[in-house]
Amino acid sequence: MARIKKGDQVIVIAGKDKGKTGRVLEVLKDADRVIVEGVQRVTKHTKVGQSQQGARTGGIETVEAPIHASNVMPVDPKTKKRTRVGFRVEEGVRPDGRKRTVRVRYAKKSGEDL
Repeated sequence: MARIKKGDQVIVIAGKDKGKTGRVLEVLKDADRVIVEGVQRVTKHTKVGQSQQGARTGGIETVEAPIHASNVMPVDPKTKKRTRVGFRVEEGVRPDGRKRTVRVRYAKKSGEDL
């Protein structure tokens, strides 16, 4: 199970954007990187083209670039500070009556579920 998932609120702990917080937009699992909203913004030059409606596209735009997953930490929902992630095994009951074990991610500082 992943420690950081899409939609998590994270804080950057290293790099030029240290201290910034944002929501994870995408997780690049094979490269061990994440794309965080408003962090690691770079300028991208796109070639000028024409769309179907006749509008011109292209120019200079700013987009979020991937950042290594080790440089971000999840934000604790209770204290709003960074925290490590732990895993807890809970037992639940299915509608047909059988027992089922589920792994749940939780914040180690407060014990709240992530």
